[in-house]
Amino acid sequence: MQLTQQFKEALDYALELHRGQQRKGSDTPYMAHLLAVASLVLEDGGDEEQAIAALLHDAPEDQGGLETLAAIRQRFGDRVADIVHGCTDTYETPKPPWRQRKEAYLEHLQSATEEVCRVSLADKLHNARSLMTDLLRSGEDVWDRFNGGKAGTLWYYHSLLEVFRYRCNSPLVAELGFVLQRIDSLLADS
Repeated sequence: MQLTQQFKEALDYALELHRGQQRKGSDTPYMAHLLAVASLVLEDGGDEEQAIAALLHDAPEDQGGLETLAAIRQRFGDRVADIVHGCTDTYETPKPPWRQRKEAYLEHLQSATEEVCRVSLADKLHNARSLMTDLLRSGEDVWDRFNGGKAGTLWYYHSLLEVFRYRCNSPLVAELGFVLQRIDSLLADS
């Protein structure tokens, strides 16, 4: 597969939307996460439109809500917009309570399309990798960055793993399991 001009346009649009944004608790540009998720989607066998959705998966939630989703639909089509919508846990500002949103998202994944599951899995795997790296760098202070705290964040990632084991036929599921085992091991050793 060869990526087209549409991918470049999505990359430029993602950069425009997330230019000033950084990863929680770091100086890392947010685009690093979006590029990593798109890479994981492509490496998992996803097509260009799924990779575009990966680049834009956080745009409505973080950068403009339903108006941004409508712009994505207009620029990149229904399929991309539908995947992005399926990866979004809220459009509300302020956001509803954290646990309520995460429980609803887990329920949603039970019947989400395979495409949504692929992008969501890539997103959560990259987030878990980043969490593991931050835990190695910063120790227990890392949990202060998360709305769910230590217990809630661990509950969420282990719950996601169970859903992805049920829904996805991808080696990324096993990798997510390995990352979570490593996080659990780091916590047991501390």
